[in-house]
Amino acid sequence: MLDIKLIREKPQWVEEQLKRRGGRVDLSGFYASEARLREIRMETEKLQARRNEISGEIGRRKGAKQDIAELFEEMKTLGPALKNLETQLREQERIVEATLAVIPNLPLDSTPEGKDERDNVVLRYWPEEKTSGLLPFQPKPHWEIGERLGILDFEAGVQVAGARFTVLRGAGARLSRALINFMLDLHTGEHGYTEIMPPMLANERSLFGTGQLPKFEEDLFACRDNPLFLIPTAEVPLTNLVADRILDEGQLPVKMAAWTTCFRREAGAAGKDTRGLIRQHQFDKVELVWVTRPEESAAALEQLTGHAEEVLRRLELPFRTIGLCTGDMGFSAAKTYDLEVWLPGQGCYREISSCSDTQSFQARRMRARYRRGGEKKTEFVHTLNGSGVAVGRALVAILENGQQADGSVVIPKVLRPFMGGVEIMTPPL
Repeated sequence: MLDIKLIREKPQWVEEQLKRRGGRVDLSGFYASEARLREIRMETEKLQARRNEISGEIGRRKGAKQDIAELFEEMKTLGPALKNLETQLREQERIVEATLAVIPNLPLDSTPEGKDERDNVVLRYWPEEKTSGLLPFQPKPHWEIGERLGILDFEAGVQVAGARFTVLRGAGARLSRALINFMLDLHTGEHGYTEIMPPMLANERSLFGTGQLPKFEEDLFACRDNPLFLIPTAEVPLTNLVADRILDEGQLPVKMAAWTTCFRREAGAAGKDTRGLIRQHQFDKVELVWVTRPEESAAALEQLTGHAEEVLRRLELPFRTIGLCTGDMGFSAAKTYDLEVWLPGQGCYREISSCSDTQSFQARRMRARYRRGGEKKTEFVHTLNGSGVAVGRALVAILENGQQADGSVVIPKVLRPFMGGVEIMTPPL
């Protein structure tokens, strides 16, 4: 969340920065609840001071054997009044925090201005030519390729769980596992990440810490008889590994990588991508998380994004890197790069990774701090996250970019050792 002191000291500047994100900005509710909080706190402190004064005076008079009856009478009325104010104070603190919790992060100056995805900025293509990845025949979408190969079973997914679930069979299941192993080996072996196997359930506090709650509760799958949620991304458990901790400066940066299955209701995506694997309720992803000192987070975002780009280069999948504009960023992000992979069967680029610097926004929500050298004072760390990359969408891209005219699919060279040496997936006879 935002620094409450920043809003108090620079309210107009904060409002201007929030307006850059688009939509209507109205902080009047926060200002009113915060002003009331200050009033209650002043009244509480005033009564606390009077209580302490009376206690001291009672002690003095007792020592002088003077009458203290009127002081006891005042203390009798002071106690309930103070207790009532302290109750009001706790409730008003909760109201202020709840109001603050739904205010999004402020964009960095380097984030492009814009209202929506149409204002995003293409930074680079790989390979360099925008038209790379075109096939010499009419390409098919991945759902047709996968069904012909017998590796994607959409009907079985619906039968078992419902819409937006898919069963992967045979070489499809193995290809998914190959992608996971390849990405984890690359990130841990060459990019310096520590592999983590986190829980795939998270509590409300953890989801609040990374910004999914309270704003995006409708997109989460909740347990019926337990206050837990299925994770929408491994960003949640990984980032929360530093929640409520004070790290030593020498421990930074912390770099973590994890494969998890992720779960999302896609409540805001009704009618979108109803065919294929692009938008599923359940999907696999390799997530990358950094925890850094504030002055290192800008460079860390470039490195993290580069690590995700390297996955696509080694898979020989054409992609482009996008700088998201202020109006298209996620709630917690201050700056975001998206990687979009070329899908010839659909004739467009689709997001396969999103890499974000949240600055101290998440750290403040989860009280993740560090201490410089021998200093007593602590500071909030900066946290970053990115997909390294989405497994299902990488599988989609391999099917569509590796397809041959005869319906077979060429497997990227880097995945063949994980596929038992198989080079081509062919349709059954």
